[in-house]
Amino acid sequence: MSPEAAAPPPATGVIRLLTTAGGRVLCLAGEVDATSVDAFVRRYGREPMPVEGIDAGSVTRLSMPALDLVLDHLAVAERTGRPVRVRRSPTVERLLADADAAAQVPQNVRYAPKSSGAGSA
Repeated sequence: MSPEAAAPPPATGVIRLLTTAGGRVLCLAGEVDATSVDAFVRRYGREPMPVEGIDAGSVTRLSMPALDLVLDHLAVAERTGRPVRVRRSPTVERLLADADAAAQVPQNVRYAPKSSGAGSA
């Protein structure tokens, strides 16, 4: 088996933790799949970090592992009593609405205005 064949496929989505003037923000963009989540976990570790915000306004697809990652970060914020502002794309909004209906979204979530689409600021 060649080294190229053993390498995981390139991630089409991005997940990063950014430190901003307003605090730490979990940023997700593009097609966030299980490969993107694995890359995030290798870089930052498995434990959710305390965040002041989640920016998913540029997400075009969110896999179940990625949704679990977002919900885990929201749950940590709820346990510590921290409100979290969430910027979401229409894709993320649908998934969070489904999770909210299943009582998985913590009560501390404050939604930012909806994105007008991928790439909007």
